[in-house]
Amino acid sequence: MCAMPVPVRLFHITAIDNLAAIFSESALLCKTLSDTKGLGYHNIAHAGAQGTRAGKAVIDPPGGGIHDYVPFYFAPRSPMLSAIHHKQVAGCPYRQADIVYFELLVRQVVQKGAEFVFYDRNATKNYSVAYTDPHQLKNAIDWELLTEPPTLDGFCKFFHDRHEPAKYLDRREKRQAEFLIKDSVPVSWFTRLGVIDNHKASIVQQMANEHGVNLAVDVMPDWYF
Repeated sequence: MCAMPVPVRLFHITAIDNLAAIFSESALLCKTLSDTKGLGYHNIAHAGAQGTRAGKAVIDPPGGGIHDYVPFYFAPRSPMLSAIHHKQVAGCPYRQADIVYFELLVRQVVQKGAEFVFYDRNATKNYSVAYTDPHQLKNAIDWELLTEPPTLDGFCKFFHDRHEPAKYLDRREKRQAEFLIKDSVPVSWFTRLGVIDNHKASIVQQMANEHGVNLAVDVMPDWYF
């Protein structure tokens, strides 16, 4: 039985230090565009993973490479955020408190006519499967794994691989199933921003106000470790 949440939410994380550039552009830009514009985003990802993503092509249509898309996960508390939290990302000075979430609904992406592709697991895997039909979301993503108890904000608290039962053998990469949106995502499309505590909420809200961004800033401790 499918446990797909309705609506389907998407989550993108970035350093709070990147918000000024994002708000100035009024959009989240893909890595290709941000590099072209020389925005100098503060990186929070593994260098090795970024190198792999740079060389990975996306099925055509919509075409291009992974860095031509803005990446999203289907659940918060990702292995990526865990790596940041546990100081496992070389050269990354940030901790999870310095990270902000952008939350987006799949139906908004579809309604706006954006080009997108999604994967059943981490998009860099050679055996990951790509889809472009939103009706395939129900069966392409392992929702049972993502939403099984114990949950925080509807998503499973755990993501680590385990030898038993067998369904947990590749749980980590399935937790990193991706939804990629081509080129950019306007800030106005998002439902809200999520931060770890009231102090960070105050900082982010002030930045939003300074840039004329009308977007809710919610304290979401369940999205963090």
